[in-house]
Amino acid sequence: MSVLDTVPLDVLDAYRTCEFVTLGRDGAPVVWPAAVRRQADGTLLLTTSLAFAQKALNVRRDGRVALLWSDPTGSGLTDAPQIFVGGLAVCPDDIRTGPEGAEDYWRMLFERQPHSRSYLAPGVRRLMEWYYLRLHITVTPEQVEVRPPLARSAAGAGVPDVSLLGAAQLAPYPDAVLAARDKTGAPVLARTRPVATDAGFAVAVPGDCAVTAGPASLLVHRHDERLNNMRNTLVRGELREAGDGWLLVPGTVVEPMGSGRPSDAVRVLRRTSRATARYLERQGLPRPRVRWAEFRALARGGAGHPLP
Repeated sequence: MSVLDTVPLDVLDAYRTCEFVTLGRDGAPVVWPAAVRRQADGTLLLTTSLAFAQKALNVRRDGRVALLWSDPTGSGLTDAPQIFVGGLAVCPDDIRTGPEGAEDYWRMLFERQPHSRSYLAPGVRRLMEWYYLRLHITVTPEQVEVRPPLARSAAGAGVPDVSLLGAAQLAPYPDAVLAARDKTGAPVLARTRPVATDAGFAVAVPGDCAVTAGPASLLVHRHDERLNNMRNTLVRGELREAGDGWLLVPGTVVEPMGSGRPSDAVRVLRRTSRATARYLERQGLPRPRVRWAEFRALARGGAGHPLP
């Protein structure tokens, strides 16, 4: 019996994305949105491209991870509960060049994110090769919590003082996901509604999320119903006790996909290509060939979305 059997699996499966946190070299929790596929044996499968391999490197160093399903956009669900999972992850140094071993994962992705199928077109393969060179991360759940949905508000974090780092990036979002550590050092996640103050972001934490002071971060992200038009920003800093609550004092802001400028797409493509080459060089590996025909055969099964 898997610990996942205690959560509403139909809800978990319907979510399009979750938040996934690993521990960096310095022990700081780093959280990003991810697509996850539940497997028959009760484990969870994620994949990451070589261009964004840091989460894989973190897992190889410290396998303690956490996931939070908390943004139901695109799922068709209303008032969906949040699902928190803590567990241990592994990520073999095995670069996958085709969909084998993750066929259900890729079918899910091609169905839920139809625009990703366009990356298989012969004219764009050279630019998007990095996207299909993947590492597999498998999570064995050890702890689960089901939380009520966080009531959405039209208001964002507010910007009382534009000098507060990250306030402008968080302000348009009604809420954010806090990544912190518990007393054992394991990562934990909670969706919260940060409030910008002169000293930092005041955050409320649910009672079943026992955070401790130390390195932490706030993630905001969004996508449309088809996992397109993605934006995400991470505000990294220090979590401190503040009276009866908590305060995240920001230190750095990370925007991996840019801030929405037209030139961002070109910069991202250049950066992903360089990051892929750097990963292979550090591992002493030749550049593998993507098995395009196998991906196209799998993507062709997506009804209503012909391949380019």
